Amino acid sequence: MSDTNRAIIRRYIEEVINKGNFSAIEEFVHPDYIFGSPNEEFQGADGLKEFIGAFRKAFPDLRIQVDDLATEENKIVTCFTLTGTHKGDLMGIPATGKPVNVHGMILSRFKADKIIEEWEILDQLAMFKQLGLFSLPA
Repeated sequence: MSDTNRAIIRRYIEEVINKGNFSAIEEFVHPDYIFGSPNEEFQGADGLKEFIGAFRKAFPDLRIQVDDLATEENKIVTCFTLTGTHKGDLMGIPATGKPVNVHGMILSRFKADKIIEEWEILDQLAMFKQLGLFSLPA
């Protein structure tokens, strides 16, 4: 099962997030899908399309690189690096034209060979710093 789930995660990231192929979401995501992060929660494929769509509008060259995958029964933790160039609004922040390279982790739970639940942590502090919103003291 873990090899199947690993393949699903890799295909989902490539097709949906990296390529923006939203028509493929139902192939990967369970109808009862739930997403959570420190500042976002939603349910269903439509919420996921809106969430990923907002990032793809802000970063048209958005790319998620899988750095590591850890599996346990019906769960996978994906460590990733997000890269892109900020060319559109993101969370009310106008485009800066600056590149970002930030790390994150997401815990995905599977049911019936589909992702039913995800909890994500993205290093937004690093992202905001790279966008030039503030600087930290040395």
